[in-house]
Amino acid sequence: MKSRLVNAVAVMFAAFNVYAVSIMAEDFSAEQLAHRTVERRAVEAAIWGMPMVSVDAMREALFRDAKANYNDILYWSRASDWKFQFTTPNASTHYVYFNFNLKDGPVVLDVPPTVGAGLFGSLVDAWEVPVSDVGPAGDDKGKGGKYVLVPPGFKQTIPAGYFPIQFETVNGYALLRAIPASASEADQVKAIDLVKQLHLYPLSQASNPPKQTYIDMSGKLLDGVVAFDDSFYQRLARMVNEEPIMPRDLAMMGQLRSLGIEKGKTFMPNEETRAILKRAADEVHQGFKLASLSGEPWWPGTQWRLPESVGPKTGFRFQTDDALFVDERGMIFFLAFAAPKKLGAATFYVVGGHDSEGQLLQGGKTYRLHVPANVPAKQYWAVTAYDLDTAMLIREMPSPGLDSYNQKMHRNTDGSVDIYFGPKAPVGKEENWIPTKPGADWFTMFRFYGPDRALFDKSWKMLDIETVK
Repeated sequence: MKSRLVNAVAVMFAAFNVYAVSIMAEDFSAEQLAHRTVERRAVEAAIWGMPMVSVDAMREALFRDAKANYNDILYWSRASDWKFQFTTPNASTHYVYFNFNLKDGPVVLDVPPTVGAGLFGSLVDAWEVPVSDVGPAGDDKGKGGKYVLVPPGFKQTIPAGYFPIQFETVNGYALLRAIPASASEADQVKAIDLVKQLHLYPLSQASNPPKQTYIDMSGKLLDGVVAFDDSFYQRLARMVNEEPIMPRDLAMMGQLRSLGIEKGKTFMPNEETRAILKRAADEVHQGFKLASLSGEPWWPGTQWRLPESVGPKTGFRFQTDDALFVDERGMIFFLAFAAPKKLGAATFYVVGGHDSEGQLLQGGKTYRLHVPANVPAKQYWAVTAYDLDTAMLIREMPSPGLDSYNQKMHRNTDGSVDIYFGPKAPVGKEENWIPTKPGADWFTMFRFYGPDRALFDKSWKMLDIETVK
């Protein structure tokens, strides 16, 4: 099993090139060859464009489902449930989310001091690159301050007293987390009070900022699911038109023209092309699903993995002096959004998609995860179940995850915890149960908030998820 999984990111799209071999073995008409060329380029375009397409889907959800505008602040007064349909949110976190657009000039984010609760997260551009962390890991060091988000090509002087953050894209978003000091109602209220001290407004209105709009999304659907069909390319074309072209992407911009995507022009594929695009998008989807459960084990000999290692090493730019790692980038932003600029500073996670025997986790089976005592998380830990098909919380599930704040969850006498996954709770284990859906493969993320040394020197280790037979 290990040999099949190792380096899956490198091989997951190997099939994308086999058509060249088949061409040598068969005779094709010019029309058939043209269709194959379009399909292969559509595959590569989807891998390349996955981050921007995801941003567009989330932005549309903000406009459509929250009835919000740029600079409005969405927050969750209660821990998020399955209706937060963005990629792999933590089901025990009070999230804060907003979109901004810098087309008309810089935007100010006024962040309060983290007093009475924790507040951290990242400001992210249209390629999902975390441009700056906010809070204790950011420039304000948890003391609060004003960040000014500067658009590409902006030449004017930024007034003193701001933390200037230079963006390479026009669009962007932020995902922040409000962390209560405890599970008490009073501390929960303090966390939300801190959220309502955030302000977002154009720099041009800094002398008289407009009243801030806050929208509580608790219990409300926010559906940012990316459809892997021809609509994927409609989103891609829209983002290509809105964003500046970077030198690293010039070759891809030339290839996009074969799909009918060109800056400054309307994307209008015919039915024949749409059918080709649907096949290409589905192929990419299947590749992403395979790759997202691969990577090197975090603890040797276990199924707990980091999906890839390039993102954390490059601040999730996926760019080095000699390469742009588009395969790894596409897979990560199928799997997640709002990566921290410095993974491991405020949060860390591992992914589990297989049981102790190396088999995919199935929604119709029951599993047990033994969490040893003394989890190396100074704030708290959390474990959440996700639908492998969408990388989002499993729809209609009443309790997507469990965390160390949960006082109802049964602890063993040594401080360890046994967590159960499955379509039905084992008898007597209801408070330690995370539901799954029969017929649907799933995976989990185990998160460490305020990760401690024992996680990184691996003196603390978690064993695999086991099938309950």
